[in-house]
Amino acid sequence: MELGNIYRLYKTMEEENILLSFKGVVTSDLLTSVLQIMETKMDYLEESPKTKKKVFNVLVECLQNLYHHIDVNEESSPQREFIEAKSALFLIAKEDDHFMIRTGNYVDKENAKDLTEKLEKINSMDKVELKQYYQEVLNNGSLSDKGTAGLGMIDIARKSGNKLEYQLLDVNDFASFFCLNVKIN
Repeated sequence: MELGNIYRLYKTMEEENILLSFKGVVTSDLLTSVLQIMETKMDYLEESPKTKKKVFNVLVECLQNLYHHIDVNEESSPQREFIEAKSALFLIAKEDDHFMIRTGNYVDKENAKDLTEKLEKINSMDKVELKQYYQEVLNNGSLSDKGTAGLGMIDIARKSGNKLEYQLLDVNDFASFFCLNVKIN
């Protein structure tokens, strides 16, 4: 990277009001560090306890999704591509009266259709329906092979109070890149 690009990257992040960004492998230690950093930043911004709680709740769910659900088939990716595919991107921005949490990660193409259907179902529901759906999945859902019951996206929609913006981008024959944008106000 040319040195001048560092300044351009800085200016872009400043213009977009990026409070924190990360690209790499998401670990449990990283989750703890990110939450500590965001606590300090939100204290500095003098956010209300209610806003802090909403942002932290959604941030925890988003980071846990990245931690638990990065989907890549090791056999279909050479070593370098496999390491890249195990990494994720997330950033947190403050825009006017709301926060934005944006994430990006690879998912196996075979799981992309199910993810899209689940997100469409979540986005079609109002607050009451989301609460009922959450309870239904909690009571009737079985744990996935990753040890989760699939409540993360439902919880993100419930806690943010907004529809989930997302896009799945084709990367190759095996993988898609899942982009998620969550608005918290």
